[in-house]
Order: sequence, then C-alpha cells, then structure tokens
Amino acid sequence: MANAPEAKPAKQRQSGRSSGFKPATRLVKRICRIAGDHRLIEHVIRNLARHGVRAAVRHRNTAVLFDWLLETVSHQGISNHVAWGYMERHGRLAWSRVVSLIDAGPSCPKLRSYWHFDACGYQKGAQVCGEPDHFRACPLPTHDLRNGNLNQAAYSLFFFIRDIADGDLVGWIDGRLANVDLWTEAGRADRLRQALLEPLGHIYGVSNKVLSMALGNLLLGADRRRPLWAEAGAAMIAVDTLVHNFLHRTGILTRLDAAHLYGPACYAPGGCAEILERIAANIDARRFNPAFPTTFPRFVQHAIWSFCAESGLDECNGHQIDDRKRCDRDDCPAFRLCDRIPLKPKRSKKDD
Repeated sequence: MANAPEAKPAKQRQSGRSSGFKPATRLVKRICRIAGDHRLIEHVIRNLARHGVRAAVRHRNTAVLFDWLLETVSHQGISNHVAWGYMERHGRLAWSRVVSLIDAGPSCPKLRSYWHFDACGYQKGAQVCGEPDHFRACPLPTHDLRNGNLNQAAYSLFFFIRDIADGDLVGWIDGRLANVDLWTEAGRADRLRQALLEPLGHIYGVSNKVLSMALGNLLLGADRRRPLWAEAGAAMIAVDTLVHNFLHRTGILTRLDAAHLYGPACYAPGGCAEILERIAANIDARRFNPAFPTTFPRFVQHAIWSFCAESGLDECNGHQIDDRKRCDRDDCPAFRLCDRIPLKPKRSKKDD
C-alpha cells in the first residue's frame, strides 16, 4: 500500500492557492467574453416586470412576491420545462389561498407559527406527517404540488414572511441590509449576502442555490433606487451542478486544493461560491458593460452556467464530454486553458 502524501504546510498551501487563482482567472475571463450576458441586468429587469415583481416591490405587495418566490422554488431539482408543465396542469399555490386556510384555524399545532412548523414531516406519496391525529383536517395535502417537500416549503415560506418578516418582505430585506457593517470593505459582499441567505436558509426545503438565484434576480432588478439591493444581488452566486462540474473539469478546484463533492460544501468556506467570488474580484465587469458594477460575481457565475448549459452554448456538460476520461474536445474555446480533469474517471483493475 502506497504511503499517503504528506500534508502541505499552511504557507505552502496558501501560496499554491494564490498562484492557482491566476490561471483560473484567465480561464474564467475567457468564458465571460464568450458566454457572458452583457445585458444581464436588463434581462433580469424585464423578466421581473413581466411577472409583476417590480411593481410588487414598489407597493410592498407581499402576495405577489410570495407567489413568485414559490414558483421559483418549484423549479428546484428538476428541469424548468417539467416544473412549468406540472404547474400548468395542476395549478399554483397562491398567498391568498394559504392565508384563508390558516385563518380558518386548522387544528394541527404545527400550523400555529413559523417555529411550530418545524418537523411537519408531510410526505405526499406516503400520506403521512408528524402529527397523524390531525392529518385528515390538514390543509397541506389539499394542494397538488409536485411533491410533499414543496408543500412544506410553501407553508414554511408563508410562516417566515408572516412571523419573521411581519408580513412585509420588502421592509424586512431593507432592514437586514441596512444593519450590515458597510464601513469595513473586506468581506462586505459576503456580509450583504449572508444577511439574507442565513435566515432565509432555514426555510424548509429551499437550497442555497435556489435562494441565491431567486434573491440575485430580485435584488439586482426589482428596484434600482435601492443601491444596497443591487449590490447584494450582484454578489449572489448560484452554484448548480453545471457550475460545480466546470470548476472540477477545468482543474480550478484541484489547483486550489478545494476538491469536494457537489452539495453544501460548494457554499462552505473555500468552496465553489467563495472561489467564484475571488475570481470575480479580479475581473472588471465594466469591460463587458459600463453599467455593470466593477466586481460582479453574479455575472461571472451566470457566464459559466451559460457556457455549460444546453440552453446556452452547450459546451462543458455531460452530454458533450465522456466524464470517464480527459476531455478531448479540442474545438472547445477553453481547451488550451483547461486541465481537463475527468469528473468520474474510469477505475482500473489496480484500484480494485
């Protein structure tokens, strides 16, 4: 059995990470030139306006914001096409419907408040929950959402807005961002981001990726007269499997001693989100659009996603690459800057 490699001294690891960011930044800059949406903010604003979200923020219309957020959450873990098709066939759950059901005073003790709702446990398929004596009178099973997790997410979000945000989500966001330390420049973007992600991350069944995506769009395009919203939105980084796998295949994670499996580790210290933020700090986004903020992690992350996604450039993904071996697509515009590390290397007989 081969000896395990000795751990690198802390200074050597730090030096390796610092030098590793140079080729990573060079590669990601090229991706931004090739796949970056130079009108990203315009497109976000237009989409929010079409869904009534911009008007809802102006008028503090919590119902519209809840409906929009819940629809965004409903796309979690499945393609947009499939999620949208299910909602078209089975309907959407609206704020007004939840309000009327909760105001009716259901007997279940879980439905008293955001804090009581913990461990609801509703499962659509098995038709069970954490309070079986109250199941028959429970409103959650009356909504034909795609799975029971979405039912729980809907009510958890409702209670969060009602009980934590006091029914005013816009005012709550304003207050959370206003309380961030803005005098210390170091870590400012992360403080703005975490001021919202940390409390909202306790809503049942909502991933960091979906929260970052939804909040990124909301903050970036809902009201440009709220500069802290725009700044926080620009810092939101949504790491999905495409983005994580890109960082793995290109060798960025390996060069930075940050290899990890996709999941919570992507948002942990030293994970994908932090790496993208550091890379973005070395890319002047104004070169792509003078109206962009100088540092724009959301733009950088979106460019990588667009480079990989089938609905984008369709370059770096499992349909184009045999992940059992090094990528051999020498026509890829990033080929010469990429380390081409297999995502799922084929095991040899020596490994067995």
